[in-house]
Amino acid sequence: MEDELFEKAPVHKAFFSLALPVVMGMVVSLLYNMVDTYFIARTGNTNLVAGVSLSAPVFTCLIALGDILGLGGSSVISRLFGQKKDEDGRRISVFCFYGALLGGILVAVLLLVFRTPLLGVLGADSDTRLYASQYYTYIALGAPFIILTFTPNNQLRTEGLAKCSMIGSIFGTVVNIVLDPICIFGLGLGAAGAAIATVIGNICTDIYYVWVLTHKSKKLSINPKGFFITGAELKQILAIGIPASVTNFMSSLGMALTNRSLLPYGNEQVAAMGIAMKANMIVILVLVGFAFGAQPLIGYNYGAKNHRRLKEILAFCYRFECLLAVAIAAVLAAAARPLFGLFTENQELIHLGVPMLRWQQAGMLFVAVVLVSTSTFQSAGKAWGAFWLSISRQGLIFAVVLGIASSALGYQGILSAQAMSDLLTAVLAVILFKKNIADEWE
Repeated sequence: MEDELFEKAPVHKAFFSLALPVVMGMVVSLLYNMVDTYFIARTGNTNLVAGVSLSAPVFTCLIALGDILGLGGSSVISRLFGQKKDEDGRRISVFCFYGALLGGILVAVLLLVFRTPLLGVLGADSDTRLYASQYYTYIALGAPFIILTFTPNNQLRTEGLAKCSMIGSIFGTVVNIVLDPICIFGLGLGAAGAAIATVIGNICTDIYYVWVLTHKSKKLSINPKGFFITGAELKQILAIGIPASVTNFMSSLGMALTNRSLLPYGNEQVAAMGIAMKANMIVILVLVGFAFGAQPLIGYNYGAKNHRRLKEILAFCYRFECLLAVAIAAVLAAAARPLFGLFTENQELIHLGVPMLRWQQAGMLFVAVVLVSTSTFQSAGKAWGAFWLSISRQGLIFAVVLGIASSALGYQGILSAQAMSDLLTAVLAVILFKKNIADEWE
């Protein structure tokens, strides 16, 4: 890690140096997301598309579990590096690597043992169960590799190795994109093929990250020799990692709640929402990349107690993120119909999906505020602020809004629930930021 970048470089230069590689990795992930959705939709089987959509929250849950040690560990490590405690940061990185691998194996076993009841909870019916089960099964088998990916992916940036983190993401995603048509159509594996391609892509990413950690990293490690971790250090990791992971758990919950709310209207609505949510990731992934790409910069300066520089960094982050959110959301809303047409030629799905996608864009300004605030709380070790935002936007607040809106407005209430939840969560973010961060400067 180059201390000059974290301590003295102009804020905009330091921000883009760390965030752009993350965003590039996100853009490639976005490309995969779109290609994956394209190939699944091109099967022309609405029940297959709906089945994959119903099982998609499982993959999101695995990302959430990866974030416990990935984001939790990187938050602690970046602050330790800011305090010049490099050896402590190294120990933490070893624990997170092996903890993620062993935890992934346990999760895989649990997912396979409870496959049947979980598929029922996700909403799979007689028409979609076969496809949902195929996708679910192979994603579950790949759980250790998927969860492990997110530990070095996040922690390499604490050392300034953002480009290596990006290359790993791009490498796995390219493998995934290449294998998608081969597995789905060439081998005739359908929904299972999409999951298999995803797992193999993550395995390739893991192999690359191991090489980086053993050959290029100077401060991180996977060598268990002489390793130990204290209870206080583990508590710090979990205090940030669990709220960070809750964000993705809540994303899975939000997807599942939305799908179940739409089921009475038909599998076509579920399939259309599945495509709309994938297309919506165009905005979300870019915003997440910029918000969380700056996390090591925020954590380092918070750990160093450089409040003046921290204020400059956060002011820049909020302004840039909000302007970017409005711009991309406006373009996506205007281009909703042709964009949806890239995924499917089914006119009914396009007709249903366009208003879904536009409603998703309505709250993007508020999403930007929530993302930067969440990243700041995680970087600074403010566990409760991160926790409340994590459980709100697609969790507690969303569940309440969805219930009220669907009862009062029916189908349109379901479509508009996320935008209303985004607004309320942004208000909560402002209140929490004032209480947890801004008050320290006064």
